[in-house]
Amino acid sequence: MNNKTGGKTFEKNPIQGTKYTIAISSAKGGVGKSTFATNIALALKKIGCKVGLLDADVYGPSLPKLFSINGKPESDGKTLIPINKYDIQCMSIGFLTEEQTPMIWRGPMVTSAIKTFAQKVAWKNLDFIIVDMPPGTGDTQLTFSQEIKMDGVIIVSTPQELALQDVKRGIKMFDKLGVKIIGLIDNMSHFLGDDGKKYSIFGKDGVERTAKEFNKDFLGEIPINPEVGKQGDLGMPIVESNPDHEISKIYLNFAKKIKSLYP
Repeated sequence: MNNKTGGKTFEKNPIQGTKYTIAISSAKGGVGKSTFATNIALALKKIGCKVGLLDADVYGPSLPKLFSINGKPESDGKTLIPINKYDIQCMSIGFLTEEQTPMIWRGPMVTSAIKTFAQKVAWKNLDFIIVDMPPGTGDTQLTFSQEIKMDGVIIVSTPQELALQDVKRGIKMFDKLGVKIIGLIDNMSHFLGDDGKKYSIFGKDGVERTAKEFNKDFLGEIPINPEVGKQGDLGMPIVESNPDHEISKIYLNFAKKIKSLYP
């Protein structure tokens, strides 16, 4: 598959061992991309898919904490073997470094690491690989968009305008690079109080308005729930620890939507 940007043609290669590559992005940090990525991977697994999870955030990997993975991946000398947790094949730069070691790398080293994860990891018989993208519109996003065949990207955001400013840049970037945007998710959309009322802490309907502005699908809302953060910190995300929880059911519905798009 070829992708042409700015007069230059890029050859886009699929990630071996997987049918579909779905990125989770935002361009804004702190909106819950990693939490979404881990839970949607687990939700896809719950509905019968074989799933991999690639943590592409070199500077701030979250997967080791969210899945409570402390080991290092094995290698056969040519490829890295993903670490299997909760029946999900996982890979992260965080598996190869100490927890508090900063990655003081320039762009070319980041690009090299991303290519290694895409081309030299022994992903096996996956229906989906979920890619947890870092914030921004830099080297990682360009490498995936220009050189790696992505079947779609889901954009996650909170509804506040500060976050949506960056989200809009991300939408324009993916559109320019020819990457299909599956839709937008309104994460931490509201908090349901003990009085039964909805409290829109970060604003209201901003993500849905942005979806309409750019003619993208609005996939739905995920409310704030303390149990989500608690279970993530414990290394067992909510969909795995409590599949009957109201938040887990939302993720399972999202997973069914994704599966219907990529049968």
